[in-house]
Amino acid sequence: MIHSDFIHHNPKLHIFLPLYYTLWADSILTPTEIKEMEALIERQEWLGVEEKAWLLEKLNPTQPPKPKVLKAIRKEIQSLEIKELESLSSIGIALVRKYDPKLAFSQKTVLDFQNTERALGLLGKEAGYAFKSGHQTITTSHVAEQNFDINEMAKILDGKQAVLIRKVKTIIADPTFAYREFDSLKEQREQTLVWCQELAKQGFGAWAFPKFAGGKQDMEGYFTIMETLSYHDLSMVIKFGVQFGLWGMSIFFLGTDKHHQKYLKDVGSLKLPGCFAMTETGHGSNVRGLETTAIYNHSKKTFTIHTPNPDARKEYIGNAAMHGQMATVFAKLMIDGEDFGVNAFIVPLRDSQGNMEPGVSIEDCGRKMGLNGVDNGVIYFDQVEIPKENMLDRFSFVNEAGEFESPISSDNRRFFTMLGTLVGGRIGIPRSALSASKTGLTIAIRHGEKRRQFGPEGGEEVPILNYRMHQRRLMPPLASSYALHFALRYLTERFLNRTEEDAQEIEALAAGLKAYTTWFTTATLQECREACGGKGYLSENRIDALKNDTDVYTTFEGDNVVLMQLVAKNRLTEFKQEFGDINMFTIFNYVVSQAKTSITEKNPLIVRNTDQAHLLDMDFHLNAFKYRERAILASAAQRIKRHIDNGMDSFDAFNVVQHHLVNVGQAYIERIILEEFQKAVREAAGKGVQDALTQLCQLYALHTIEKNSGWYLEQGYMEGVKTKAIRKEVNQLCWEIRKNALALTDAFDIPESCIAAPIAKRN
Repeated sequence: MIHSDFIHHNPKLHIFLPLYYTLWADSILTPTEIKEMEALIERQEWLGVEEKAWLLEKLNPTQPPKPKVLKAIRKEIQSLEIKELESLSSIGIALVRKYDPKLAFSQKTVLDFQNTERALGLLGKEAGYAFKSGHQTITTSHVAEQNFDINEMAKILDGKQAVLIRKVKTIIADPTFAYREFDSLKEQREQTLVWCQELAKQGFGAWAFPKFAGGKQDMEGYFTIMETLSYHDLSMVIKFGVQFGLWGMSIFFLGTDKHHQKYLKDVGSLKLPGCFAMTETGHGSNVRGLETTAIYNHSKKTFTIHTPNPDARKEYIGNAAMHGQMATVFAKLMIDGEDFGVNAFIVPLRDSQGNMEPGVSIEDCGRKMGLNGVDNGVIYFDQVEIPKENMLDRFSFVNEAGEFESPISSDNRRFFTMLGTLVGGRIGIPRSALSASKTGLTIAIRHGEKRRQFGPEGGEEVPILNYRMHQRRLMPPLASSYALHFALRYLTERFLNRTEEDAQEIEALAAGLKAYTTWFTTATLQECREACGGKGYLSENRIDALKNDTDVYTTFEGDNVVLMQLVAKNRLTEFKQEFGDINMFTIFNYVVSQAKTSITEKNPLIVRNTDQAHLLDMDFHLNAFKYRERAILASAAQRIKRHIDNGMDSFDAFNVVQHHLVNVGQAYIERIILEEFQKAVREAAGKGVQDALTQLCQLYALHTIEKNSGWYLEQGYMEGVKTKAIRKEVNQLCWEIRKNALALTDAFDIPESCIAAPIAKRN
């Protein structure tokens, strides 16, 4: 043993005990450690032969000291009540003096011990922490705070929809909506239907419908309901959206009064469950390429809906596999062999007892990655005959003479006008996705506050949210969730107040924010899962359901990559007619000078400026975002024009620059998000709330600039010294925002029954 009667009779040997304890603490002595200690012992001329032999004997790697010996040494050292940071040498000397106050060591000996400590990598005074209790550091003392009024922040987030949001949250927090495990797919789907029926009883399903159909004619309220419901089960949300949004709104927006009077009341009460049958096996985003046909028979005043080949079957159709009784079917209208493009028709699928209508065949899509409470199906039509009045005829119809008519003469314009009325789905989906992100962040941040791991020598374990990398993982998404909240509110307002003149711009804005938000949700929930470790992998903690159920959001309502190209094409042209046909898309006179910045923005001082006040300045952020947007847009325009001028077909030209086009869309959307976040900051009342929002806005801006730092360096808009300073400022903002992180998620005011994760339960 190291601790024995021998050492008590030789108190000067106590100087070695802190070194021995520290080296043996991990039960392994490396060859280097043995060599350094042997050399130290041999150099001590004040040691006798027997003492040296005894010390050397304790360096045998095959005979480590027993645990109780190490504990005894630690206890003895701790009895010194070390108050200041000390090196192992000074602790050893203090231990010697405890037993013999008269003993002293030469300066040469003290230096020798200190040099050995350094050679062993024991960090000098840092090693003394091993014997201290209650060791406090900057990291351990960092704790959650609340520097603003949570209720005031919640009021800002809820805005004028606060009363409706409170009502929806109260309903989904009711025991009727308690989560449960399901023994079968059928059981899960039936429960999802029951939940939607309960929501319909509350009037939520018909909310946007006319008053005669039990609604409030409140489209903004409908979006709010969808967003708030998304704190609960997402299968319920999507089934709700299919029934009342896609099925109901297609009748409302594409049909006329006769359709509204006949169907909307039963749709809103869920007496008439239905589907939205657009997507085909062979055609997803390219709606104009749909192959299902609707052949008009003038003598019978009917349309015959038919699936001409397997690629034309309607696939992934929600509500189809079990519950749907009717569907809005998108099909090519054929009159006397002539194709009049894609139109919409109401087609019966089942009777009220669930029996399939003649000519209709439906297959179950089966289990999916997520959203298994939604009964997706594949629909085939075999010469299904429907009456003439089942054509949704707001934008086109067949007259009494059997001729096609439309108030919109252009086929392209009519087609995109028809689809433009359904752009609401691209508002509901990102708002739903953002709610899922908020839930995931709430779970991960609460866990990060409660979960303690590691800590300084001699100190307690610290919350993992105190670790800089953990903050780096969760604080930027938290800031982005606030940023997107205000951006999606702006999109909703623009959509509700749209005119014919700005319809295309709003469609592009909706497409871009849908893509940007759902990509953000997918990335954020993965980060939340990893940040919760193994606990995040357990289904009981809900992140798996959030991840799986929102994964399809990136292709719901259009594939995100395709949508971002739509945004770019909108940004690349000002004219509105024939905007859907890229073969007619021309770019000849785009003003490249838009991309040039003022001398002020790119002078030698600005590109290197690292002052904190400058880096946190909102004008600097917005100018940087605008510059990137303009420059990428101008570059894309130049590239496409150059390809076309060199004889390349416009279709090929766009294909060559697809990656560039996605960047055009993202830069535009990020600028919009930042503008709306800055506007929200300026309008916020109360210093505490405004300060908290300001920090979040600064983090969103700088983190986005940091992600694109390579581009800014290439452009000469910044130099390396500035991008490094931005990285440092992002770290500091994460550190500061961490204090309010719990409060910032509390402001989401998600019902505890909806969070439902054991790792996120309040203490």
